[in-house]
Amino acid sequence: MSGVEVIRAAGLETVPHGFLGRRGGVSTGDLAGLNVGFGSQDDRAAIEENRRRAIEAVMPGAALATVHQVHSGEAVYVDAPWRQDERPHVDAMVTDRPGILLGILTADCAPVLFADPEAGVVGAAHAGWRGAIAGVTDSTIEAMERLGAKRERIAAAVGPCIAQSSYEVDEAFRQCFLDTDQPNVSFFVPGPQGKPQFDLAGYVAHRLRSAGLFKVEIVGLDTYADPNRFYSFRRATHRGEADYGRQVSLIGLTGTSA
Repeated sequence: MSGVEVIRAAGLETVPHGFLGRRGGVSTGDLAGLNVGFGSQDDRAAIEENRRRAIEAVMPGAALATVHQVHSGEAVYVDAPWRQDERPHVDAMVTDRPGILLGILTADCAPVLFADPEAGVVGAAHAGWRGAIAGVTDSTIEAMERLGAKRERIAAAVGPCIAQSSYEVDEAFRQCFLDTDQPNVSFFVPGPQGKPQFDLAGYVAHRLRSAGLFKVEIVGLDTYADPNRFYSFRRATHRGEADYGRQVSLIGLTGTSA
């Protein structure tokens, strides 16, 4: 759809998908653009229109499925979208049903889209640092395999998220990752203020490759550093803004369900 920016990954080109930012929406003020987050204080009608535009930009006529994201490591199967107040409290979805568009909302966390076109299975995960270390991408791969996908065929793309140069953390955060696996030290560098800076996209991609995926792509766009293009929780916090928007990443299958 004209005006909505759709960022695509080369490894997912055979299935409808897109990482969307804030361009092409109707929200105004601090949330100007394509805000799709009902958790924000934005006008509900604007959010609904933004969601409609997002769907039309990626897979017109599809039914959008989202979950209540809680930074968990869990994934669920989707055979039909849930009502807004009935969404499961998980952070990843998989489906083999054509016509369903899986939607992950982010505002600095990493959205991850998955596809095994041969098996007709797709997945989507919300990988903040808590979900990433808890294995949300592993859970997504396992759920896809239960539907007939093969991990050696699964392509995955890590979408726009906060980049290492923008992601200052404290020593306790760093130690949490080192306690889990000492080689995780490679995902931290000293920042200009002497505090560690974390490579979220690199860590998520590492988890994907460690799980046996051969086709892993990092889009490499920084949500924090590009206010005209993306929403960012951390940037809004640093600016003292009262609210922040959410962008959506989408993937689905075309055709008619059996």
